[in-house]
Amino acid sequence: MKLLIVEDNPALLESMKQIMEDEFEVETATEGDEALYLAQQNIYDIILLDVMLPEMDGFTILKALRKEQIMTPVLFVTAKDALEDRVKGLEIGGDDYIVKPFQAAELKARIRASLRRTSNMTIEHTLQYRGIELFGKEKAIKVGGEPVKLTITQYELLEYLIQNSGNILTREQIFDRVWGFESDTTVAIVEVYIHHLRKKLEPFGYHKDIQNVRGIGYILKDPKE
Repeated sequence: MKLLIVEDNPALLESMKQIMEDEFEVETATEGDEALYLAQQNIYDIILLDVMLPEMDGFTILKALRKEQIMTPVLFVTAKDALEDRVKGLEIGGDDYIVKPFQAAELKARIRASLRRTSNMTIEHTLQYRGIELFGKEKAIKVGGEPVKLTITQYELLEYLIQNSGNILTREQIFDRVWGFESDTTVAIVEVYIHHLRKKLEPFGYHKDIQNVRGIGYILKDPKE
């Protein structure tokens, strides 16, 4: 799983990174602009977000993400413990709030709780795109009510496309999200799996919805739009 830690205190950032590296693939940012750019790639399973940052604060970053319909769970990590700050963080779309200083065990517990809540939402609600339904718990798909057999990787690729339907995804974004930064393969594998996924959807007429964006990547949208 992928974790983004946003913290401008170098010592604390390194400490948090070391704590989480045994369970996550960790990326870090120290400034608000950089954090927003990384978070907008939508490749992370959860974000640990400091409130007080250079250039752009954590609240502003989260508002921008939710406006773009990026629903990555966000756990605020901050020294600000006033009630109004905690309430504000949750009201604008934060998933939890932990106040510095904190113990490693508490941080991990809060992360696991946030991920469980997100997972349960995925299980309880099917993901839909036109006549396509994805069922998170079973990793199953139905097209027009008919079951379609996909490999796990094909399922995850389609899931990512549907989660971002109407938005252009670069090949690098898709590769990082589905295969991971540490994969032994290369970004060229994306084109191969797009081809196979189109073949699976072709009998139902949805293969044309996965559209090439020349020189960039792909977009999932109704070709009639």
